[in-house]
Amino acid sequence: MLLAADVGNTNVKLGIFDGDNLKFKLRFSTDENKTSDELAVELYTFLQIYNIDAKSIDGAIISSVVPKFTYNLRSAIMTVTGKKSLLIGPGLKTGLDIKIEHPETLGADIVAGCVGACEKYGGPLIMIFMGTATAIVYVDASNAYHGGAIAPGMGISLDALTNHGALLSSVDMKAPKKVISSNTSDCIRSGIMFGTACMLDGMVDMFTEECRKECKVIATGGLAPLAIKNCRHDIIFDENIILDGLKIIYGRNKK
Repeated sequence: MLLAADVGNTNVKLGIFDGDNLKFKLRFSTDENKTSDELAVELYTFLQIYNIDAKSIDGAIISSVVPKFTYNLRSAIMTVTGKKSLLIGPGLKTGLDIKIEHPETLGADIVAGCVGACEKYGGPLIMIFMGTATAIVYVDASNAYHGGAIAPGMGISLDALTNHGALLSSVDMKAPKKVISSNTSDCIRSGIMFGTACMLDGMVDMFTEECRKECKVIATGGLAPLAIKNCRHDIIFDENIILDGLKIIYGRNKK
């Protein structure tokens, strides 16, 4: 079995694959203050809960945007499984042709997600990653990555608005019944939810115009379902695409 972990700024998404089957997955917070020993205890407990023998883990792979946490997580995985984790980065075979100015700066989660999407859906495609930040990227039919755009995530936008507006209190991520809302809370919801949907629709239009290709549009991330249901474009939600990409990349580098 394969252990795959996607380390984001806010959460870690961890999955166990038995062949091509995602046997189980879980999400926990990215706490940089946790030691490798603490993470090892948590990981061992997770495996016990799901009746998975740590010795049955044949390999591990990590995509991460949090270097300090990554070191401790790799140590924890080694402690629990005895396996050294592959880390998405320069030198690893991905099958993705990265055509940007500094390929080494591309986020590991974006690499893994694009690899998974290319394998599952085929290009050309527009990938939308909705986490702490919202990243929108373009991959052509030959699996060449051309870059994209990064915007503040929905959570960051809401926090910035309510933290800097003295009379604005935080609200839940729920679309109101009408765009033109009649109370402050629903006005904030309208701006965040419908505003994000309009931004995504507009960016998809501009990407399509610039690349002159009709693209499949794939979205992933915890906040993606809330946003894309208000979009006018047909956007496919795939919550496991990064984990799927990690599995594919591990297979391409397995000795």
